[in-house]
Amino acid sequence: MRHTIVLIHRYIGLTMAGFLLVAGLTGSLLAWNDELEAAISPHLFFVTPPAPDARPIDPLALRERVVERYPNARVINVPLKVEPDRAIAFFMEGPTVPATGEPAELPDNQVFVDPYTGEVLGARRWGDITQGLKNLMPFVYRLHYSLALGTAGIYLMGAVALLWTADCFAGVYLTLPLRRRMRPAEDRERKPWLARWWPAWKVRWQGGAYKLNFDLHRASGLWPCVMLLVSAWSAVGFNLPEVYRPVMSAVFTLQYGEDQLPELPRRQFEPGVSWANAREIGRELMAVEARTKGFRVMEEQELSYDPEKALYFYYVSSDRDIQHHWGATWVAFDANTGERRAAYLPTGEAGGDTIGTWLMSLHMAAVFGMPMKLFVCGMGLAVAMLSVTGAVIWWRKRAARRAHGRRSGDGTTA
Repeated sequence: MRHTIVLIHRYIGLTMAGFLLVAGLTGSLLAWNDELEAAISPHLFFVTPPAPDARPIDPLALRERVVERYPNARVINVPLKVEPDRAIAFFMEGPTVPATGEPAELPDNQVFVDPYTGEVLGARRWGDITQGLKNLMPFVYRLHYSLALGTAGIYLMGAVALLWTADCFAGVYLTLPLRRRMRPAEDRERKPWLARWWPAWKVRWQGGAYKLNFDLHRASGLWPCVMLLVSAWSAVGFNLPEVYRPVMSAVFTLQYGEDQLPELPRRQFEPGVSWANAREIGRELMAVEARTKGFRVMEEQELSYDPEKALYFYYVSSDRDIQHHWGATWVAFDANTGERRAAYLPTGEAGGDTIGTWLMSLHMAAVFGMPMKLFVCGMGLAVAMLSVTGAVIWWRKRAARRAHGRRSGDGTTA
């Protein structure tokens, strides 16, 4: 059995190595996404209030100004939370293409606005690296999520995440001490099992290049093994919800999620309910949810419209959220009638969603502040090192097998 698991670990590892190298390095950068975005493009992200007591313009009024500035675009989200020294970013989509019924591509689909003056500070086509450094971090995100290959890349990285999840168990198993049959006298001197496992956690810095590489590979997979599994399985959740949800629902309870809400046969590009009325409906529905389910709303986050489902989504931060940066508590309602369709609480409502919220938040370093960012950054580097050291181990063992095959005359090269 051990030999079989060695082969599984070897070839799954080789299959994943290049992908995990990219994912690890980009993940290390994404742990600092907000800080790097602001440092690279301060003119897009920072504003100066005109006076210490200046009040920002209503975000819905800012949306109208963006619509006036870009008459051929549709603004599909409105951030409702305004930070004192930060710009507001609006996402847009293009007009309908009659032949396809889909929105046209825009030269820029994200615009940054000064919340105090309504001035447009700049725009970008999110993730288009040809526009320069202002899109560096969005492009890094695209590499991390899909290798910048669109839908095909999303599924490809999801498949890699599935293999990675399985390999987490195989890798730990192979570090366990071997069971050996021992004579009675030897058995009396045998070390306890944990003592025999302890060398797998250590690195022999003075043992030569091969031993150092091997120990780095083994120890860097053992020490963060729980977080590696968290990263792998949460990546399945991000990229392959078709696999993640059935598995989680087989073990835990799940709420009726956003991806379970049905889509329309054809997009409805304009909502029947105005954005101003939609915000009021969202507030009322969320207040009902809070009273019914016993949670507290902290602050508004966002109002967005989904033309594929003709639904508004009203997001808030609540005491059921664990992320320090944004809220994932939401209520969805019909964009034509205002009728409630679904609601979601990140924790406390369904066991599977509580676990999933923690998995996703740990993956994105969205909890525990700076220490978690440092840890996730280090985790990304560890994943990259696992890929490199694993490939080196395979290459050296392959070279040794080939040399042995030549000496024995059987031509073995596998």
